[in-house]
Amino acid sequence: MTGSVHATLDPASRARSPHPPPGTAPAGRPLAAVAAAFTLAQLLLVGTGLGLGWDETVYVSQVGHHAPAAFFSAPRARGVSLLVAPVAVWSSSTALLRLYLAVLSGLALFWALRAWRGLFPVRVLALAGGLFASLWVTLFYGPQAMPNLWVALGALAATGCFLRARTGRTALWGLAGGAALMAWMRPVDAVWATLPLFAAGLARRRWRPLLVLAAGLAAGAVEWVAEAYTSYGGPARRLADGSAIQGGLGWHLAVVDQLRALGGRTLCRPCAGALPHPVYTFWWCALPPLAALAAAVAVRARRPAATALLLGCAATAAFPYLFLIGYAAPRFLLPAYALLAVPLADALVRLLAVRRPPVRALVCAALAVHLGAQLTLVHRVAGTHTRARAAWARTAAELHRRGVAPPCLLTGHEAIPVAYAAGCASAATAGHNANTTRDALTRATRRIPVAALVPAGAAPPGYARDWPSTAVGAVRLYYVVPGGAS
Repeated sequence: MTGSVHATLDPASRARSPHPPPGTAPAGRPLAAVAAAFTLAQLLLVGTGLGLGWDETVYVSQVGHHAPAAFFSAPRARGVSLLVAPVAVWSSSTALLRLYLAVLSGLALFWALRAWRGLFPVRVLALAGGLFASLWVTLFYGPQAMPNLWVALGALAATGCFLRARTGRTALWGLAGGAALMAWMRPVDAVWATLPLFAAGLARRRWRPLLVLAAGLAAGAVEWVAEAYTSYGGPARRLADGSAIQGGLGWHLAVVDQLRALGGRTLCRPCAGALPHPVYTFWWCALPPLAALAAAVAVRARRPAATALLLGCAATAAFPYLFLIGYAAPRFLLPAYALLAVPLADALVRLLAVRRPPVRALVCAALAVHLGAQLTLVHRVAGTHTRARAAWARTAAELHRRGVAPPCLLTGHEAIPVAYAAGCASAATAGHNANTTRDALTRATRRIPVAALVPAGAAPPGYARDWPSTAVGAVRLYYVVPGGAS
């Protein structure tokens, strides 16, 4: 690696310098190009025709007027609902929402990478952005109303701004903003991701950035805490309820589960079956040795602080999802991937600078295969989910044909997304989303249309046995329309 790439310096002294080290300026154009490519890839590979998913429906329904708000369970936070509000409060267009989120996530990626200017060369940051943005899970969730990508980008920005906190108010505002964004989306994840920042700040007695970090987390979590008192019996009770919904937090070895999910499974619960093809998983297995190489590169360049902090934050962000939860979803590890992207890009740049053509060729070939696999996979996953979510729209259309139209109430199998598509309220008498009783459902049938969605071949609930029914795809609709026909 050239001297410009290995220019070393303590991160704080670099940040104080009015001029970035050679090879780092101008930072804007390459990073803007990466962010723009990220947005464009989302629109091309995921598209705007992807219907709302289950969790998205919950978040969007809190602020939209298309249907009554779905039940909001304890583990959730309202950051995503507020994020989509500028579109959802006045439009029910999913395509417009996808476009808005794709553009916004591209801008957020640019912001998060810019937070590291002066700490790493621009080519490292651009490669880091490309590595993270080209993962199928990053592309798939970029235009979706889900919290994990925003935690990831907030964590990356906050960590960079923490190291640059001595440069002035801009970095401090960035630190507060990144921390608030994380806590706004998922308060518990925000705490895990910032543990090394608190440890580093206390060890070096950097009180000002510590206070700003704590203030940012508090500002982002204040709504979650207030709602915990008003609706869940306090923060401790809300955390306990959230743990129960997630199967009980405790020692669970979910490393292999996460590996299984890399083949395109957005939720692996229960997680069984064969491992995906190695072409989809070799990059994940390469993370530990590349992280070790990144640490060695940073030590040799006499600038270990930034790399160590990134690796530490990535480790703590990943820890609960690898060892404390009994199932897997690739999106859970997005914060760890974002934090790892910069030191791993630094290590790859070092490998590409080796004056041995076979090494360069091997690295380039591995990156090409990885990129092709990720882009192919996101296209396949997006297509599968587009078709599955279209089935909910067909079920909603059949409900309307049967007279189940707003104001109406749905319960049963996949009632939350189908109810949103139909403009109905959703309810459950059991499970984690329970918010009503059988007697209440029976009383509701006297006032409004009510439907129960039952998997094909399964018995209907007792209160719906005498209702008219019809099959639609993989479900059977049992419905009643007061004063109407079947």
